[in-house]
Amino acid sequence: MKILIVEDEAKTGAYLKMGLTEAGFVCDWAEDGITGLHLLKTEEYDLAILDVMLPGIDGWTVLSELRKSHRTPVLVLTARDEVSDRVKGFDIGCDDYLAKPFDFAELLARIRSLLRRGNQHGLETSVLRVADLELDLVQRKARRQGVPILLTAKEFSTLWLLMRRQNEVLPRSLIASQVWDINFNCNTNIVDATIKRVRAKIDKDYEPKLIHTVRGMGYVLEDRSEVCV
Repeated sequence: MKILIVEDEAKTGAYLKMGLTEAGFVCDWAEDGITGLHLLKTEEYDLAILDVMLPGIDGWTVLSELRKSHRTPVLVLTARDEVSDRVKGFDIGCDDYLAKPFDFAELLARIRSLLRRGNQHGLETSVLRVADLELDLVQRKARRQGVPILLTAKEFSTLWLLMRRQNEVLPRSLIASQVWDINFNCNTNIVDATIKRVRAKIDKDYEPKLIHTVRGMGYVLEDRSEVCV
């Protein structure tokens, strides 16, 4: 799942991005309100973490403008902890409100709660399925033929991307930018190495094979057993 962090404080932004990435989320980070609003309106995010005191335009304005056309779940994360600030946030349209300083475990719990809530309202299914492979996006679990499969955070994110865009050939550069970072050096073999590990876990002992290499192009996840010969 993909999260946008809108936070101007460098230390906090880097901490959030590192922690959420390690927890298995794909993260973008905007350091001002104008960039954050632009990304929220032009990219697909499952959730946004929004500071209030931002350069350019403040978080209240970002939230107000976003709510005119988008229902992306928003967690306001700010040092402003007055009751009036909380009321204002909910009135404008935030889905949750957490004051700084915060405990990262609580932040993760609130994020998972919002994602569950969003799934219940039909924003996106919480379980992706291809053939007998299942990926639970909220509980961060994978299963094939009902058997649990242990994945690292990066393996989970890679499989999530492949399943979310099943039947679509994904270049290595796209996988690298989505799972690692937009400036990731895709000349390394880390994408191929990660795909190899994921294949060993979800395909080696099962049929049909689901992850396929398209020579010179990238990788695709599809159930080719359904293709008529």
